[in-house]
Amino acid sequence: MTTGKGSEDLVVTQDDLGAVGHEAFVLHDRLRKGADLAGKGAGRSGEGSTALAARELSGRNLDSGGELYNTLSVWTSQVKTVLQMCAHISNHLDYSKKSHASDDAHIEAVIRDRAGAALPVSEISKLVR
Repeated sequence: MTTGKGSEDLVVTQDDLGAVGHEAFVLHDRLRKGADLAGKGAGRSGEGSTALAARELSGRNLDSGGELYNTLSVWTSQVKTVLQMCAHISNHLDYSKKSHASDDAHIEAVIRDRAGAALPVSEISKLVR
């Protein structure tokens, strides 16, 4: 994107896209493994230790049990949202990288003459107009 003055506002290279997509993938994997409060310390019932604690507190008529369930529910929902966002970013950047590489190959093929030689700048200028 240019401002019209010849200076570029935004420059993104294929390496930039790949690096950001990779970091989103790494974050997704680490978050998925590390932020699963609902499944941490799962017992025979399949409930994690946080859910077990909430059930135990609720079973003893303590309000904190219900609040702990609520906290666990909100936390799980928010983690899932962040995981979805990371996956979307990673997938989108992978797609963008491949798509732009394909576009570049197409443009390169178009600006060659029938014999495969590069077109002169004067001919390329005509295509841009």
